[in-house]
Amino acid sequence: MKSGPARRRRESAFTLVEVVVASAILAVGLGGVLLITSNGLRMARFLDRVHVDAGSLATLMSLSNQLEEVRDSGRFGDESPGYQWASEVVEAGTNGLFQANFSVFSASDPKGSESHLSIFLFRPASVQRVGR
Repeated sequence: MKSGPARRRRESAFTLVEVVVASAILAVGLGGVLLITSNGLRMARFLDRVHVDAGSLATLMSLSNQLEEVRDSGRFGDESPGYQWASEVVEAGTNGLFQANFSVFSASDPKGSESHLSIFLFRPASVQRVGR
């Protein structure tokens, strides 16, 4: 018959089933952490892309005191590579009300993302008066 200490040693060890269950729980937990981390990195890459909209052009034009009817276009350059813009300013009324139309589009984006914006600006100093 076995003595008391040998029997106690055997009872204090883990069985193979307990080790397998603990390993499975650990694997599921680590898999969940990996999934959350990879989704977070994917969203960070998505948010890291520079998205330019027409509001930035409208902001620049709103700082001007005088406007004239003009069509213009260009590129953003190093600030936002791959994006192009176009603008058109027309006089909407005879009292100095101008309508400015802006378009921003990406030449490099396969989805063809575009942003359009129209604003009205009141600039009475820009009206060309007859006889002056």
